Amino acid sequence: MRGRVLIVAGSDSGGGAGIQADIKTVTALGGYAATAVTALTAQDTLGVHGVHPVPPEFIARQMALVLADIGADTVKIGMLGSAAVIEAVADVLESDARGIPLVLDPVMVAKGGTQLLGEDAVGALTARLLPLAFVVTPNIPEAEALTGRRLTGPEDMEAAGRDLIAMGARAVLVKGGHLEGPEVVDVLVEAAGVRRFAGPRIDSRSTHGTGCTLASAIACSLAQGAALTAAVGRARAYVRTAIETAPGLGKGQGPLNHGHTVAPFPGR
Repeated sequence: MRGRVLIVAGSDSGGGAGIQADIKTVTALGGYAATAVTALTAQDTLGVHGVHPVPPEFIARQMALVLADIGADTVKIGMLGSAAVIEAVADVLESDARGIPLVLDPVMVAKGGTQLLGEDAVGALTARLLPLAFVVTPNIPEAEALTGRRLTGPEDMEAAGRDLIAMGARAVLVKGGHLEGPEVVDVLVEAAGVRRFAGPRIDSRSTHGTGCTLASAIACSLAQGAALTAAVGRARAYVRTAIETAPGLGKGQGPLNHGHTVAPFPGR
């Protein structure tokens, strides 16, 4: 089966982000989702109220077993939490997942402000995972933390993307949702060139899990054979409709509608 995505990320008890959002997204887009859970979180639409990490060796075992038996066409990485987990995950990728495209979503801070990646782990992420990444999908704060740049617009986003490529990533999608303005602009930087994706900003509080969802949607389309630009375009369209048709659940930043139908990517 083409479209197998191994997701390495944390669980969200509220179902809007993390592993739950990843599985829903890949399934909605016609792929097959397997998982390696990195942490359990006590979480709702108001924030993260507790984190219970999974031991690094057990995360590695989950990954190795899935790769050996089911296999994967892409690997998507979300919340990792610590340098020890990053080291364990990188070891498995290097030994068991050579040649499989990696979509790296460098989850650092939850929307409610909870720190999800220790400051001591940023160096490990940069050294061990960036050089393995087919595409990295940081938002503005994450790109600033990884590059040391202040990002105020698309030109800065492009420069940050080039910085991350110089650190080893093959491609970078810098997401512009944190910037102000009537439009949201995402910047895809590859060695061969730059492409900007723009769309009108949606006034909605149902934006919990958008980063997880976008990265998993990209990973699924790549697993199904799409080129990166097509995968990003399809993922952005999927997330946009998921926000527009969100169910309006919860008292805070609510979940998306992951179950809506979506057109196949161009050429499929």
